[in-house]
Amino acid sequence: MVMSRARVARRIAAAAAYGGGGIGLLGVGLVSLLLAEAKIAEHQLDSLKGEPPRADGRYGTAFAAADARPLRFAVLGDSTAAGFGVDRGRETPGALLATGIASVAERPVDLFVVAANGATSEDLARQMDVLLKLTGPDGPELALIMIGANDVTQMTKRATAVRLLGDTLKQLRALGTEVVVGTCPDLGTIEPVRPPLRWLARRASRQLAAAQAITVVEAGARSVSLGDLLGQEFRGRHEMFASDRYHPSAQGYATAAMAMLPTLCAALGVWPDIPVEQRGEGLHSLAKAAAVAASHGGTEVAPAGHWAQLLRRARRPLGAPGNGAAPEVNHVPAKAAAATAVDPALSTSDSSQ
Repeated sequence: MVMSRARVARRIAAAAAYGGGGIGLLGVGLVSLLLAEAKIAEHQLDSLKGEPPRADGRYGTAFAAADARPLRFAVLGDSTAAGFGVDRGRETPGALLATGIASVAERPVDLFVVAANGATSEDLARQMDVLLKLTGPDGPELALIMIGANDVTQMTKRATAVRLLGDTLKQLRALGTEVVVGTCPDLGTIEPVRPPLRWLARRASRQLAAAQAITVVEAGARSVSLGDLLGQEFRGRHEMFASDRYHPSAQGYATAAMAMLPTLCAALGVWPDIPVEQRGEGLHSLAKAAAVAASHGGTEVAPAGHWAQLLRRARRPLGAPGNGAAPEVNHVPAKAAAATAVDPALSTSDSSQ
């Protein structure tokens, strides 16, 4: 199974590199059935209205020395990247992560969120144009991209989606930006989606996630698999989802942020030297590492020469968002303990939220 996904991921990535059209997932005979299933799911999902709360601003001044230079951090991608589904800017992934990064790097963080509701990979070029107008030609020092779910639901050719992501990665890396990509989540975990649509959504999501991871690592960046929205931490727990049962709630975003924070800090070279749990033995081929990560939420794929390494960096559970509860930090160095304290109640920007 793993090697099958690895071969598919490699073929999609190769097709993207050479301008191919990708691999068709669905036979024509399934289209009517899937459309019917999709209509049922659509009627069962509540629809959220409006736009994500604004979260741009400066974070973490309390953690930094008075003369510390702010770090420019950008978030690109879709509605999940923007934090759709929560009410306050401090509950969005960008705000949570900006606060966490500031606490570890001991520098204030200037957050720029250009992610947009409904965005597919095609929108990344527009987002980059907006971002460079905000940050200037030097661009951000660190960027997070979360993209892919809408590419699956809108049936974007996977080769096209991966190629467009690769173009954005090249642009950011040429600016010297460290980049982390949260790969396509597993849409098969959304409860109102029933078989056979659920199985096909899962397959399409994981194939896209694996192909994204290959492109990310080949660009010298890092990926974190959002997989099945961090597996057991989300499965069957309605409090992790907003009212539409599709986007994460404040608690869901906080949990996802904890999975990505260590990789973002490691990309900056500021993550504390604390134990790393490895998913698998030693190094793997890039295709195999990407395929394994696609099935295990929260798994990082990092460049390692001609190989790739699977990592699950240590993290600690969060208290309930907004209640001020402290996370568990048993025997973790002080700086690492600060890194785990990504609580929405603490994630306040210096700008108005």
